[in-house]
Amino acid sequence: MTDPVALVGESLAPATREAFEDRVDEQAAFLRDALAGGELDTDGFALGLELEVYAADDDGRLTTIPEGVFEQCNKELGLHNAELNTDPDPFTTDGIEAQARAPETQWERARAAADEHGCDLVLDAMWTTPPAEGSVDYLGDTDDHDGTELPSNMRPVPRYWAIDRHCLDLAGGTIEFDVPGATVEFPTILFESLATSIQPHVQIPDASQFPRYHDLGIRTLGPVLALSTNSPFLPGDLYDEGVDPERLLDETHHELRIAAFEQSVNHTDPPKCRVPDDLEGPADAVDHVVEDPLLAPFLAEWVEGAEEGFTGEIWEFDHKRGTFWRWLRGVIGGDHVDGIGGRRSIRIEYRPIPTQPSIRDIVGFQCLVGGLLRGLVTADHPLGDLDHDTAERSFYEAVENGLDADLAWITEDGERTNDSETIFSEVFEYARRGLEEQGVDDATADRYLDPLEARWETRTTPSQWKIDRARAELDAGASLEDALATVQSEYARLSRKHETFADWL
Repeated sequence: MTDPVALVGESLAPATREAFEDRVDEQAAFLRDALAGGELDTDGFALGLELEVYAADDDGRLTTIPEGVFEQCNKELGLHNAELNTDPDPFTTDGIEAQARAPETQWERARAAADEHGCDLVLDAMWTTPPAEGSVDYLGDTDDHDGTELPSNMRPVPRYWAIDRHCLDLAGGTIEFDVPGATVEFPTILFESLATSIQPHVQIPDASQFPRYHDLGIRTLGPVLALSTNSPFLPGDLYDEGVDPERLLDETHHELRIAAFEQSVNHTDPPKCRVPDDLEGPADAVDHVVEDPLLAPFLAEWVEGAEEGFTGEIWEFDHKRGTFWRWLRGVIGGDHVDGIGGRRSIRIEYRPIPTQPSIRDIVGFQCLVGGLLRGLVTADHPLGDLDHDTAERSFYEAVENGLDADLAWITEDGERTNDSETIFSEVFEYARRGLEEQGVDDATADRYLDPLEARWETRTTPSQWKIDRARAELDAGASLEDALATVQSEYARLSRKHETFADWL
């Protein structure tokens, strides 16, 4: 079956659900056996990266990415979205440098291709200059396909369409997006494409240790996100009529991306997009996916090439894992990495970090996440004693308040603290310990962590810079929409000009 609209209907049919769940159960049993037999173990740690961007026209407005640009990057949910990926490399000095070269090269080529086609790609976490038709019309536009309404500006991929229709059905026909200063209803989940992110991947060589890394990762979400916040504003035309701009600047969340994603897809009980539960053993990384509410199932035979490689053996499981939207999640499978062996592996995908203003900043967070997880485990740090609910609250505190968040931590001495000076001191200390444990030289550690430390020292993240810059524009007499347009234009200019966000400060 190849007709994309017909596939949407087949995805939502009861017979598909039954066949899909049977296959997921069989593949989950296969994975449990593989875990128990050591088949996911490798000889070393590895790093990988996903990076999402969006496109703007000559006036800075959101625009569709021309087809020719995708010779240099990958397609994503919205017609304005693109993704860059790195192949995994060993977690070493040379591996980090390879990880830095790959997105830099892809980025330069993709931007050159975009320029040839009359647009620009932007390293940013949320677009705020609307397309010509306006944000509500763009995000809510649908086309009739033989009686099935499908989003006009969503990539015409059957899986995306099926997820959209299933979420819409679960939500009762409309989906509300509600954040400080704005309440908007949409007939599609496409408002998720307001947001772009980066996802560092950390491959764990000993699967039996995966729960330790996973659960410590949950407890780092708050501080890491607080350092990276970059989406305090929506497009100006999405705000409620008569909103008080000054009050908005005081109340807006530093990471509106989190709300955009959660509210677009959280129509099941329990919600699908959230902080993950702790793992008691490696098999929980499989069981939690199996137990997750089912959304838009697909069968392997519907997709060309679905039976190739290890993912072919677990295709339906992997498809369901694709809608296991946790802010940190395990991924089973992956590519062979030269130097550390293994055809199969298990890795952490660290998902809450917004796209950053520069490639060096992005690689910096890849090093911070990998180094911090490695350092905490190597030192047997007691952070794991922080209870899960407190770690979750810490994460959402960072979502709302950035570096001013009331974060939670357990110190190396086993003491509970909310003192951010202590927390970030340990975050950087243990990130450097982890990099040292992996043999990463000091110069490389400094190159990628120093700019992030500067954010803490100056108490300024990209989101705080945007809020401060918008306030200056309002003080000078600009309207809210004009102020946000100016902030966006200046952000894009500085992002192109400087190697790190720290250079702006």
